[in-house]
Amino acid sequence: MAGALLYEWWAREKSGGAVMPNFDSLFNAFVTILVTIDPPGLAPLFLAVTRGMNREQRGQVSIRASIIGFAVIALFAIAGGSILSVFGITLPAFRVAGGFLLFFIAFEMVFERRQDRKEKISDVAITRDHIQNIAAFPLAIPLIAGPGAISATVLLSGTFQGFVAQVALVGIIFLCLAITYLVFVLSEWIDKALGQTGRSILTRLLGVILAALAVQFVADGIKALAAG
Repeated sequence: MAGALLYEWWAREKSGGAVMPNFDSLFNAFVTILVTIDPPGLAPLFLAVTRGMNREQRGQVSIRASIIGFAVIALFAIAGGSILSVFGITLPAFRVAGGFLLFFIAFEMVFERRQDRKEKISDVAITRDHIQNIAAFPLAIPLIAGPGAISATVLLSGTFQGFVAQVALVGIIFLCLAITYLVFVLSEWIDKALGQTGRSILTRLLGVILAALAVQFVADGIKALAAG
């Protein structure tokens, strides 16, 4: 009991009065960001846009794409509220809009439409001879740091107030991008291990989880708008 009180006091002091998010909030943020990035779904696309490259070249592309993706998402985690205020958008309104967007992405995942759209993006990058820049486009943006991941991060940043909480959110983003990098490195093995059926099952399962999280975002946003 005493230890818990000391931890709460330390968290308040370090975060300027805001309490460090509990484990449930941290885990919820981790699942939300990881599902919207969808590393297993990126494995075959990574192989597609890097075909013809050797292992060393693929390693360089995977590192650069992960770093750029992390920088973009972390920017919205830290300055998401400020970016919204510039456009005069309240967080509850963005929760509702972002929740609907995440639900649409979840719908695409469940009915396997998102993968088709991502494959079209990767094909465009190849036909336009963007081989030297594929780490930035299309891997980092929009496949890693896409509308879903950015929207989810901005939504989460509204609940992660204070210095310590923001550091925790950035740490979660770093962990998700580290997993994404690991998936890129092991993409050949993962693609063979999962196969078409395994990818389909995993994507649909993650889609259902994301749909539930999206509904919660919308419900929280509507409740906040009604209270305001």
